[in-house]
Amino acid sequence: MGEATVTTLEQGREQAAPRSVTDAPGQGFLHRLRAPRRPRFWFEILLIAVSYWTYSLIRNAVPEQKKQALANADWIWKVEHHLGIAVEETINHSVNSVTWLIVGMNYYYATLHFIVTLGVLVWIYRSHPGRYAATRLVLFATTAVALVGYYFYPLAPPRLMTGESFIDTVVVHQTWGSMASGDLKNMSNQYAAMPSMHIGWSLWCGLTIFALASVPWVRVLGLLYPTLTLVVIVATANHFWLDAVGGMMCLAFGYTVAGLWYGALPYALPRQVAGKAGERELSPVKA
Repeated sequence: MGEATVTTLEQGREQAAPRSVTDAPGQGFLHRLRAPRRPRFWFEILLIAVSYWTYSLIRNAVPEQKKQALANADWIWKVEHHLGIAVEETINHSVNSVTWLIVGMNYYYATLHFIVTLGVLVWIYRSHPGRYAATRLVLFATTAVALVGYYFYPLAPPRLMTGESFIDTVVVHQTWGSMASGDLKNMSNQYAAMPSMHIGWSLWCGLTIFALASVPWVRVLGLLYPTLTLVVIVATANHFWLDAVGGMMCLAFGYTVAGLWYGALPYALPRQVAGKAGERELSPVKA
């Protein structure tokens, strides 16, 4: 009687214990590939480095179709006038008149694009490992589809338009604020303004922070970041409003890809993931 009771209890524990995806019967390689798992630090570093290098290589390999890019810029400008939103030139001139402000925006444009994005990736990696792969997929898919836009729709930024009085704030104030201005202009495709990945990436950062941060003022900062980025890209004459819309559409594509692959938005996935057999599950980490 006692042995039977012990056997029954042990069987109950085995049935109640969580099984890893690889142990589940009838589940194939694709299912295991899609399951959230604990990210590996060095693999992620290598993946991000190679991915950004590939992105830069492809973006800069797109032929600089200057004539078509300028024609597209003229068309965008006319559309914005028709919509009543063509105020980029006014903002550009107004902000440029305040030297300390425009210089700060130049450096903002040049640096935070990378710093904040990498910072959010590190935060998700450390505090939300179960959501990391899906959140990273959103960013990668967003960036990948942007390359399609650069290839099929070359677009000159406002500061390079002919017949308009936009100010290239980097050149005027001699700051390092854009890879497409000054001494660095030969290192980057100047006619890849649509879509704006400054908006695509900053909005990805903002939504991720807003969805997962536990401190209210941090969540507010998350939403302010893409808003300020929008002002910066317009004030420095690097983008039109509609370039920002293009970046938002690319981000929507990224979320769609991640949602279809994982069956849910990244933020709805479990925060933690169990390790391999014999490993202790990660304890919750406060955001």
